[in-house]
Amino acid sequence: MNQKTATVAEDTKDPRVARREKLRQIEARGIDPFGNRFDDRTFIGQCREQARAIKFVQQDGTEIPLPDFADPDLDYRQWKSDNGPGDENGPTVRVAGRIMLMRDKGKLVFLTLRDWTGEIQIFIGKKQVGDEDFELAKLFDLGDLVGAQGRLGYTNTGELTVFAEQLFFHTKMLEPPPDKHAGLTNPELRQRMRYADLAFNDGVIDTFKDRTQIVQSIRRTLDDDGFWEVEGPTLHMVAGGAAARPFATHHNALDMPLTMRIALELHLKRLMVGGMERVYELGRVYRNEGISPRHNPEFTMLECYQAYGDYRSMMDLTERLITDAIESIGGGYRREYDGKQIDFTPPFQRATYAELFQQATGVDANDDAEVGAYAAKLGFDTSGKHPDLIRNEIFEEKVEDTLEGPIFVIDYPASICPLTKRKRDNPEIAERFELFILGMEIANAYTELNDPDLQEKLFETQLQGQDEEDSMAKMDHDFVRALRHAMPPAGGLGVGIDRLVMLLTGKKSIRDVILFPLLRPETS
Repeated sequence: MNQKTATVAEDTKDPRVARREKLRQIEARGIDPFGNRFDDRTFIGQCREQARAIKFVQQDGTEIPLPDFADPDLDYRQWKSDNGPGDENGPTVRVAGRIMLMRDKGKLVFLTLRDWTGEIQIFIGKKQVGDEDFELAKLFDLGDLVGAQGRLGYTNTGELTVFAEQLFFHTKMLEPPPDKHAGLTNPELRQRMRYADLAFNDGVIDTFKDRTQIVQSIRRTLDDDGFWEVEGPTLHMVAGGAAARPFATHHNALDMPLTMRIALELHLKRLMVGGMERVYELGRVYRNEGISPRHNPEFTMLECYQAYGDYRSMMDLTERLITDAIESIGGGYRREYDGKQIDFTPPFQRATYAELFQQATGVDANDDAEVGAYAAKLGFDTSGKHPDLIRNEIFEEKVEDTLEGPIFVIDYPASICPLTKRKRDNPEIAERFELFILGMEIANAYTELNDPDLQEKLFETQLQGQDEEDSMAKMDHDFVRALRHAMPPAGGLGVGIDRLVMLLTGKKSIRDVILFPLLRPETS
């Protein structure tokens, strides 16, 4: 190693210059500073599993279990002396990951290496790795990706360690890592630089691994229940299935306007008409609306439909989807979120829209005059509005935030549910539920409307007074035509995956569970 060059690199005030100088020195050794194939790698999590089989082997070949390293009074050096002479029979492993901590003790270097399954200490001794690899270790920086091959065992302090016999260089990190004390803490910067957030902030990668397990669990539950996963189009000629503003685009070859989908519903129902009786899609939907801790314009939605079911079938399914997801990530049905306890033990509470309205406001939800007077007292503009629309504005303002849940709010006013079947004994009420948890809507489900004439009439009613740019301002004639080919009675469910993950992992913002949320342009 060129001592003069190393001193220049260490003395410079710009860490980027120092890192590039070390990169040059690594290249000068004939080593590719951006790595090569590394076969037979052992993940760090697997190392910890393998460590359970390590025994202390005495000279006569007798194997004895290792002591309890969790014991704070353990002196492992003394324990080995008392049970020796002998040594551990740890396996040889090959690990790779990012350097999170580094301590240079002269002729010894200690690293903490992290891969996506965990962290482990690497012991690098000059005697054990030889002069060439030891000089390479002196060119390591925090954040570099390196590999080590060596025996898996324990230090005298009882820390699981790879005692390196050979080193490998995989990638030089050219940017300095976040300050080890302050860290990467600015929320917007963490979301913008998600790669650094994942690499250097504890627990972030675990959150997204939990998200993956939750989504996998949802798929398993549906697959095991006989549902088939399908893929619908993301470009729609008519944005339907929800009341939301779409993103508009244009297809040049066909010279036609299109929108990004705002829901999955109407194409999945077309499939039921065709005879696919249990279908679901887990996919992205896009709504040209605001950004907040609970909203992202691009988000993940589950929608599923079950022929010959109804909204009660969907309640049972929703409970099972959520409880199975909780079991997949562990932690039990009682979970903490923002200082509050949520008890997901089934069955979830069920209450009608009208009951909850009256409890929160003291107003009879079925009395239009009372509802109107209460709305006027709140300062709401009621002129020209349907009583159910006024009712729902009050519900959103006064009721939803009181719903700690999980609670199924059932039986909504029919006029605000144009895709929902009415109750046979009361056509003013729709067979719909929404699942609320801590004031957030997590799921929405219907007994699906399959009467094509009524559907067409309700679409026309819905169009009245809508802005031209609103999603519901255009009639989906093909969907009505599909219903005329006979869709079976069915239950349908939509679940906001991002919000569900947010609640189950205890994150306060939806952006903390979306890998790359939409952000404002970066300012210089």
